[in-house]
Formats: sequence, C-alpha cells, structure tokens
Amino acid sequence: MANALHYNSRRAHKPFIKVNCSALPETLIESELFGHEKGAFTGAIHQKKGRFELAEGGSIFLDEVGELSQNIQVKLLRVIQEHEFERLGGTQTIHCDVRIIAATNKDLEEALNRGTFREDLYYRLNVFPIHIPPLRERRTDILLLAEHFLEKFCRENDKKIRRISTPAIDMFMQYHWPGNVRELQNCMERAVLVCDEEVIKSYNLPPTLQTPGSSRTHSHLSLAEAVDNTEREMIIEALKETRGNQSRAAQYLDTSLRILNYKIHKYGLDPKKFKVS
Repeated sequence: MANALHYNSRRAHKPFIKVNCSALPETLIESELFGHEKGAFTGAIHQKKGRFELAEGGSIFLDEVGELSQNIQVKLLRVIQEHEFERLGGTQTIHCDVRIIAATNKDLEEALNRGTFREDLYYRLNVFPIHIPPLRERRTDILLLAEHFLEKFCRENDKKIRRISTPAIDMFMQYHWPGNVRELQNCMERAVLVCDEEVIKSYNLPPTLQTPGSSRTHSHLSLAEAVDNTEREMIIEALKETRGNQSRAAQYLDTSLRILNYKIHKYGLDPKKFKVS
C-alpha cells in the first residue's frame, strides 16, 4: 500500500525511504531518522544523513510507528509540524519536504489511553487513515499473493515449481494468518526452498499451518491416518495432472485402475471436478 501511494503520486520520481521502527534499537533510531554529526557519539567518525534527509522531495514510510519511544515521538511531531530538524550532535536546522506514510498493527487509541503514544502526534499522523483488513478477512487475496510469492522465490532460487497443490491451497484458505502478508511470504519462501518437485505440496508448508482443520488431522495422528492423508493428496494431484482421467492417473501413480477407483471411492473424490482444473 505504501509503495502504491508513493509511486502513483507526483513524488514518484523522488526517493522512497522505508524505515521499520520496531527493528531499530532505541539507541540508534534518532541517528537513523535524523542523522548525526561527526563526533556526536562514540563511533560517529563521519557525518551521516538521516532517513528524512535522504527522502527529501519524496516519501518516507514509517512502518510500526507505534513502537517509537516518547522521546522520538516528540522529535517526529516537530518534523511534521515545522518541517525541520537537527542532526544528532548538530546545531544546523535542516528543512525537509517529505510525505510521511505511517503504519502500525497496534491499537493507537488504546495506546493513547495508556499514555504510551502522544495524542498530538496521533492526530497529526491520522490526517488520512487507510484501514487495511487482515488477510483472513480478504481470503480472495491469499491465492493471488501465494502465486506471486511462488513466482518471486522460484526466480530468486532458480527453481521450476509450476503450481500449488489443491490440499496446500485448502490449508492456505483455512489458516487464520495472524502474521498477515509477511507470514504468507515467509511460508512461501520456505515451501519453495524445501520443495524438490514441480508442485508445492501440503507437507512443504510450515508446521504452523498443519492445524487440525487445515490438514484433516488431530493432535495424535496415527500411522494409518497419516498414510491416508498422504495417499489422498497424491491421488488428488494425479487427478489434477490428468484432468480427471482415471486411467492416466493410475499410470501416473504406477498402480492399477481398479485400485485407484477403490481409493477414489474410499476418499469420496469426484474425478469430474478435475476436468476443468
């Protein structure tokens, strides 16, 4: 969303600087945001421009802005209101023209009540709020994002994985995604790394997705049930590969048509559903 806001604006040809506020320690964040002068602290052997200075004329994205300390909140408020700041250890006032895009997964109104987030800064940042629903509330995006990350990580790791299996997709759709898009991205990166076939299977996915609802298992899975789950997934994949052609699916699985038909009936599968997949 932040990328879209910047690159579809009149500032698109100017810098777009991203800062993860939760990833920077308290001792470094002021220097990172506003820069420092030579000798400002031990190890400051050169003058350094901060992220606001680097973003001049463009946009700065403050991710997890709710994690900023009260001290940094005061300095950020001044930048928003006065469009100026000083580098750490410096006296020269630096003027800046920067669009600020801020994001947080915290309830800032609750933080206001607790006194951990400044009310004046909250209202200065809350000029044009955009609510992005959690991934579990926009499930139609899950497969689109998963396929995007599949292509991305295949390219980065020189892998040739064509698609995601139906059981794996079912697990994606049933999972509640507490970590939202970042968790989905990490999940797909792991799946691509461990997959040595042309299809992402359910067992390529992280253990966190192996929930009772998504993997059709319970907490104490027996060997027979584990075998059934794996067998069912293999048959689904074969039917998908052959577009529901049972004879070809039996050849794909190196088994007889009679045994395959028995298994299809056992697991309640309908080969006709795979003809248009």
